[in-house]
Amino acid sequence: MEEQRRKRRNLVQNILITLLSLSAVALFAQTQLYSLDLTGGEREAAGPSQSASPAAELTAPVRAAVTGDYGRHAAVALTTADAGFDDPLGRRLLEALGSARDYTPCAGAEFLRALRGPSLYYDFLEPLPLSVLAGLLGGGEEVSPREDLSARRLLIAPQGDGAVLYLWDGGENCFRASTAVSADSLEQVISRYELGDASFAMDGGGLERELDPCSLLPGQPPALPAFTVGDPLAGGTDWLLSALGFNPRSRTRHTESNGTELIMDGDRTLRIRPDNSVRYQSGNDPSLSVRAAGERPTAREAVLGAGSLLEGLLSPAAGEARPWLQSLRQMGNVTVLHFGYQIGGVPVRFQDGGFAAEVTLTGTAVTGLTLRFRQYAAAEEPSLLLPLPQALAVAVSAGRGKELSIGYVERNGECRACWTTD
Repeated sequence: MEEQRRKRRNLVQNILITLLSLSAVALFAQTQLYSLDLTGGEREAAGPSQSASPAAELTAPVRAAVTGDYGRHAAVALTTADAGFDDPLGRRLLEALGSARDYTPCAGAEFLRALRGPSLYYDFLEPLPLSVLAGLLGGGEEVSPREDLSARRLLIAPQGDGAVLYLWDGGENCFRASTAVSADSLEQVISRYELGDASFAMDGGGLERELDPCSLLPGQPPALPAFTVGDPLAGGTDWLLSALGFNPRSRTRHTESNGTELIMDGDRTLRIRPDNSVRYQSGNDPSLSVRAAGERPTAREAVLGAGSLLEGLLSPAAGEARPWLQSLRQMGNVTVLHFGYQIGGVPVRFQDGGFAAEVTLTGTAVTGLTLRFRQYAAAEEPSLLLPLPQALAVAVSAGRGKELSIGYVERNGECRACWTTD
């Protein structure tokens, strides 16, 4: 074990030495690393006068790390639908969520200490309610963790003969709870992975003072394709109108001076802008809705219903991309959900910090809908990621506390994977 620790310290020291010698390269490399200020035919869709059915499988991007005594395995391009995630990582997390009891507050420092030892780590990129996370992992209604708790980063670590589940929203809220997961079953999961030289920024050498400590750094960055960005509405928008219950031959359909096409149907309006963004407002006509047991959907019901609606509207046009939930906010009878695009588990980051879709529910009715249509098709050339030492040099120069990760960024009609800081 001591030899392994010595090798890790040498690795971090070598990285820092490389950083000092790469200041000139870093200036050039900045063109390939983006700093994002994020605040934030006939097609099937949920039509009018029908409810959006719960998605058979709503997926989300997830970054995962498996840490043992002698190394760490990392996966930074993964979705909850991938077979390599479902078994065994997803199943073990679902078991932990379903059996966790008596959450108690703890410090983020305790989370980080547990992360240094044998553990299973999950990062869902944004804080989400535990009930929604359980749904993303394939849990049915019988798996009902607390809906009032949200987490972005989760960790399962051994404690005695059992295991503890840690939740962290990435900010001030961190909790821990005992689970029914045994230490032996946790060790069995860890033993299934080839543990390599992946690391977190917190592992030392000064990076923990410069970057978000949970920046997950794979020993070898993944090979990711590049994509061209097409116009899915270029062939016409009649299919979209039909999907939302508008008559494509309506006489109340006209183009405004700024190029926006306005379609009206009673109180309902649909605006299709030249930049392929679409805005739907229901007015007093709740013809589009999500299914719920009561008058106000639970977080899980809202996510499944909105996700199903977007799968029908965005996914058939988006090519390789799929929508994923970035945030959910419930205020009384109103629920607002934001979705992004992800490709193969890697999020697409718009340079304006915007979303792929915003869904507003009043009760169960879809009263507002904003869509950003894109079509991603595989390009001939792959994405070329900077080597990790060069990416680290640029990230450190971007300012303290930023997280270094891999994301897709659109530029000049292309969508390429690159290192991002946010």
